[in-house]
Amino acid sequence: MMEQRGRDPADTRDPRNQYPAELMRRFEVYFKPPNTAKPKVVRDVKADSIGQLVTVRGIVTRATDVKPMMAVATYTCDQCGAETYQPIQAPTFMPLIMCPSQECVTNKSGGRLYLQTRGSKFVKFQELRLQEHSDQVPVGNIPRCMTVYARGENTRVALPGDHVAVAGVFLPLLRTGFRQAVQGLLSETYLEAHSITLMNKTEDDELGTEELGEEELRQITEEDFYEKLAGSIAPEIYGHEDVKKALLLLLVGGVQQAPKGMKIRGNINICLMGDPGVAKSQLLSYIDRLAPRSQYTTGRGSSGVGLTAAVMRDTVTGEMTLEGGALVLADMGVCCIDEFDKMADADRTAIHEVMEQQTISIAKAGIMTSLNARCSILAAANPAYGRYNPRKTIEQNIQLPAALLSRFDLLWLIQDKPDPEADLRLAQHITYVHQHCRQPPTHFTPIDMKLMRRYISKCKIRQPVVPEALSDYITAAYVEMRKEARVSKDTTFTSPRTLLSILRLSTALARLRLVDVVEREDVNEAMRLMEMSKDSLQADKSASTRTQRPADVIFSLVRELAGEAVGGRRGMVKLAEAEQRCVSRGFTPAQFQTALDEYEELNVWQVNQARTRITFV
Repeated sequence: MMEQRGRDPADTRDPRNQYPAELMRRFEVYFKPPNTAKPKVVRDVKADSIGQLVTVRGIVTRATDVKPMMAVATYTCDQCGAETYQPIQAPTFMPLIMCPSQECVTNKSGGRLYLQTRGSKFVKFQELRLQEHSDQVPVGNIPRCMTVYARGENTRVALPGDHVAVAGVFLPLLRTGFRQAVQGLLSETYLEAHSITLMNKTEDDELGTEELGEEELRQITEEDFYEKLAGSIAPEIYGHEDVKKALLLLLVGGVQQAPKGMKIRGNINICLMGDPGVAKSQLLSYIDRLAPRSQYTTGRGSSGVGLTAAVMRDTVTGEMTLEGGALVLADMGVCCIDEFDKMADADRTAIHEVMEQQTISIAKAGIMTSLNARCSILAAANPAYGRYNPRKTIEQNIQLPAALLSRFDLLWLIQDKPDPEADLRLAQHITYVHQHCRQPPTHFTPIDMKLMRRYISKCKIRQPVVPEALSDYITAAYVEMRKEARVSKDTTFTSPRTLLSILRLSTALARLRLVDVVEREDVNEAMRLMEMSKDSLQADKSASTRTQRPADVIFSLVRELAGEAVGGRRGMVKLAEAEQRCVSRGFTPAQFQTALDEYEELNVWQVNQARTRITFV
C-alpha cells in the first residue's frame, strides 16, 4: 500500500489510519430471543422497552427498496497517499476533510482527503412498516404502526402483506442539528431488527414449510378425500357442499399458461351472490384466514386507489413512490371483496384488468409501470333488490355488467328458500354450534387448518397438463354449452372464457389429486360445478312453476311445430317430424306415443289412418 512505503515499522500510527474492525469483519452478529419469550403487540412496546430485546408481531404494510448504507468510509490523502478510515455508527456523519496521518501533521502539508467508494464498506439496508393485527386493536382505536430497520441478511425476508414476528432492539431515533432543535425533548423510535420470522395468520407459530409426512398424506388422501377436504372448509357452516368444493379449487388454483407474447391466467375467480343470512361473509372470512396470503376488503370501504395502487412520498428519500393496494398485497394469494354490489362503478372498473390480465397498469405522477396482481378474487354480493326476486330476470336481479360477470369462472346464487326439513336441520346445526362453539359430530373428522394449508401448498407445486385425448371431449362439451345458451333466452353469458374456466377447474382438480395429467373425471367434475352454478341461477324459475308431465311438454312441442307451419298447412304436422322433435328434446318414442293417444282421446287433435299426419281440431 502507498502509506507503507518509506515508513518505519516502529512509528506509532494514528488509529484512524489503521484498519477498523468493521472493515475486516466477514460475519454479522444477531441476537435471537428464547422461544419462551411471548411476542408483544405494537402498542405494548413502550418507553420501558427502550434498549431491550423485544419481539413484536404484526403485518408488513410497506417495505422500501434495499439500498446500500455506508458502514466504513475510506479516504485517500492527496499529499501523502495515506488511507484514513471512518467507522459510522450514527444515521448521519460528518466527512473528514484534513488528513490525520503523522506525515501530513509533521510536514504541515495540509493534505485533503477524498472519499474512495471502492474502498468503503456498505451494508444492505431496508425500512419496513409494521402494523398490528386487527384482532389486537382495542375497541374504538385504529391500528398502530412501527418502523423497523433491517440490515444485512435480514433484508428481503418479508414482503408487504406478510405476517411476521420481528425480534430486535427498541431504540430512539437520534437527530442532530436543526432537526433535534425542532423536535425538542420528544424522540421518534424504531426497531433495530435482529431476526424476522414469517408467521401463520391465525396461530402463534411459524409458517409451516416442512414436508408432509407419510402419515399426514395418508390421513388426507384416503377415501372420498375431495369431499373431506371440501367439508373441512368452514365446517361450522351448514350445507353449501358444492360452493365449498369451488372454494377449495380457488385455493389450489389452475395452471398458468404463458405462450410467447401473452398470458393465460390460472387463478380462479368466484362470485357468491345470495340472499341475506346465507353465511356468505362467514365463508369469505374463513377463506381469508385459511389462505397463506390474502386481503379482506369491503365494497364501500375501499376505493379504486385503495384496491390498485396509490402514489406516496417516500419518507427515506423524499421521492414519489407507488404503494400497493389490496390487490397488489394479495399477489399470489386471494383477495376477498365483501358487499361487491355496493361498490361504486368507477371503483369496480379497477378490478377488470386484474381479473383477466393479472396486472395493474399505472400512469400517475410521472410513474408509468405495470404491477403484478396475480390473485384470485372471491366476491360476495346481494342481488339488486336485497333478496332474489323470482319474478325478475337474472340480469335484473344481478345488475352487474356482462364484461365483469364473464370474468368470474363460477357465479353461485345462494337462495334462502323455506323448506321445513332443511330449516329444522339448519336450526339444529346453528344451535349446536352456538352451545358448543364447534361443529356437530359428522361421519368424518375435519382436517386441521394448518395441515390443510400445507397440503394446498404442496398441490400448488404440481403443473398438470391436458392430454390430446381429452381435447376433443372438452371442445364438444363447450360447443354444446354454447348451443344451449343460444336456445335458452334467460341464462348467464357464455363466452370463450367459459372454456378456459373448465380447463382451469380441471387442472385444479388434477393438482388436488397430486397428479401431472388431467383425466376425464376431472373435466366431468369441472363441468358439473359449472352446471350446478348455472342451475342455481335458474332453480327458482323451475320451482315457481308447476312440474309438467311429459305428455304436456310433448303437446306444447307439437303445437309449437304446428305454429311454425306456413301457408294452408297451419294446424297440420307430420307425425315423423313431431316425433323427431320430441326425441331430440330427451323424450322416448314410448312417451310420445302415449301423449299422442291421450290427446287424441281428448279430441284435441286427430291422426290420419296411415298415422303419418297430426291435425289440430
